[in-house]
Amino acid sequence: MRRRKRISSPDARSRRPGGGGVSPAALKAVKGDGGEMRTLSIDIETYSDVDLKKCGVYKYASSPAFEILLFGYAEDGGAVRVVDLACGEKIPDEVVAALSDESVTKWAFNAMFERVCLSNYLGEWLEPEGWHCTMVWSATLGLPLSLEGVGAALGLEKQKLTEGKDLIRYFCVPCKPTKANGGRTRNLSEHDREKWGRFKAYNLRDVEAEMQIQQKLSKFPVPEMVWEEYCQDQEINDRGIGVDMELVRQAIAMDERSRGELAAAMQELTGVENPNSVQKMKQWLAEHGLETDTLGKKAVAELLKTAPEPLRTALSLRQQLAKSSVKKYTAMENAVCVDGRAHGMFQFYGANRTGRYSGKIIQLQNLPQNHMTDLAQARELVKTGNYEALSLLYEDIPDTLSQLIRTAFVPQEGRKFIVADFSAIEARVIAWFAGERWRLKVFEDGGDIYCASASQMFHVPVEKHGVNGHLRQKGKIAELALGYGGSVGALKSMGALEMGLDEEELQPLVTAWRDSNPMITQFWWAVDDAVKECIKMRLPAQTHGIRFDYQSAMLFVTLPSGRRLAYVKPRIGENQFGGESVTYMGVGGTKKWERLESYGPKFVENIVQATARDILCHAMQTLRNCAIVAHVHDEIIIEADRRMSVEAVCEQMGRTPPWAKGLKLRADGYECEFYQKD
Repeated sequence: MRRRKRISSPDARSRRPGGGGVSPAALKAVKGDGGEMRTLSIDIETYSDVDLKKCGVYKYASSPAFEILLFGYAEDGGAVRVVDLACGEKIPDEVVAALSDESVTKWAFNAMFERVCLSNYLGEWLEPEGWHCTMVWSATLGLPLSLEGVGAALGLEKQKLTEGKDLIRYFCVPCKPTKANGGRTRNLSEHDREKWGRFKAYNLRDVEAEMQIQQKLSKFPVPEMVWEEYCQDQEINDRGIGVDMELVRQAIAMDERSRGELAAAMQELTGVENPNSVQKMKQWLAEHGLETDTLGKKAVAELLKTAPEPLRTALSLRQQLAKSSVKKYTAMENAVCVDGRAHGMFQFYGANRTGRYSGKIIQLQNLPQNHMTDLAQARELVKTGNYEALSLLYEDIPDTLSQLIRTAFVPQEGRKFIVADFSAIEARVIAWFAGERWRLKVFEDGGDIYCASASQMFHVPVEKHGVNGHLRQKGKIAELALGYGGSVGALKSMGALEMGLDEEELQPLVTAWRDSNPMITQFWWAVDDAVKECIKMRLPAQTHGIRFDYQSAMLFVTLPSGRRLAYVKPRIGENQFGGESVTYMGVGGTKKWERLESYGPKFVENIVQATARDILCHAMQTLRNCAIVAHVHDEIIIEADRRMSVEAVCEQMGRTPPWAKGLKLRADGYECEFYQKD
């Protein structure tokens, strides 16, 4: 079997893997001058003892046990070949050369997997230039993010074989030793030749399905700017972000100790043998005069306001036990590679209705916030394992550990983090689209949009920590809940009642917000009209600088950036109120491909969020020479030289894209020795 030196995940720009492997120049030389290959479609089957789902492909592929079993490929859309590496076959030299040749476009479904695995196999890191992803292409057209899902949605003639999961379970992951299998921990080709034959057929079919997808989507090519964004996304994933593993290990140990103590205290107080049991705790509370339908976080917080002792103490202990602080630390422990960094945490085009990124593995997009003023002190106590001092200074250890999660991300020695984010980006974008002049003036003057919104709604001056300051909270909740057609229900789901608003205040708040933002409400329904006109007439429609086209049973929405959103098989239907609604095919809340309903404000939400995404991508392209290690929503994290200034980063980040004339942007930032919220 062909085996090559393994490499750890590199910084795509500054930490190329050293030693071993074949140089790119040598690989290209193999091909010779007469090679005419232009595209290479690839699918591989692999083995590793590392859990791919929990740890990600970078750690998976760097395991000493990692192997590529099958290499399926097709040159320039020709016949598919399967190289049986597990049985001693070799990838042809011209194909090996093509893998590092940027002039040959490599196609794969979830191409990051193939690229990272082949980098480790070859012993030479394959840069993302020249690699294209069929999954990303599918996502740009509103299709599912799985090969099976795309095949079904497109009705492919040659779809992914359904037995694949069983075959992967048999050959690609360790197996349990049993008497029947002779105590082995892995299934090889010789253990079931018939099954191995089917595995090779499965690999071949995946390449065929991928090529069929390319053929089906050929009328709707991905714009070059999106491939450039994808390339940068891959560079960021390759670069990874440093993790303080000593802090992580100590936090996990402290969490275990703390949970044990909390459970023991709760057991002693209540006499309940298993205090983690929701049913048993509800029963104990009921026996002591406190009835509740749920012990969810919000319900417990509400009960704590009025509960007498010892119920209050029991609920407080329950609240602490319920914190899932350790899960993120465990995810870090699982993901971190031998270079001390976590890689592959961002899914390009993870949200296919907007093109926004989604998170993987550690999920930076939903990290707990930190509000502690002495983060550095608490962090040092955890890192040194000083549990007693931590308990003395911070009563709620689960909450402390939760607030310290961000701080586990650290820059390289001798560098610092610069964290910069856009100020009120969605509020700015929707005001710009709608032409809501008073809002645009607030942003031009550097004002506080929550104060300004409250002032506009209630017709009085509002200042943060000043005159009518109590109204700012109402302005804030209205801004967060009502910009995309939300009403009383949206206010409630955003926590309006928990923030102190009364039920009878909610509808007047909705009315006041809409009355004070007439251009935004007009924008919602202008988009609604344009979408319906486009679908009904099958002709282009336009409003507010946004173009709508119906083409090949698809609704395309062209954004100011030139990028398009896609809605599959749109129709005019009837909503629950008997009025017209728009429906289309998409992945719903149940993760199934189904018909979904939408209307003007929802389309506006997608348009605004997609435009905010394009602005973030423009900023990341502007800052491409900086070592971007992560991005979270509208925030960029840079592993910076100590001489780099926050002001310079924010100035570059805040530059308005050439396609967004008149949009006033502002980026704010700070520097830190570990990741945190300012």
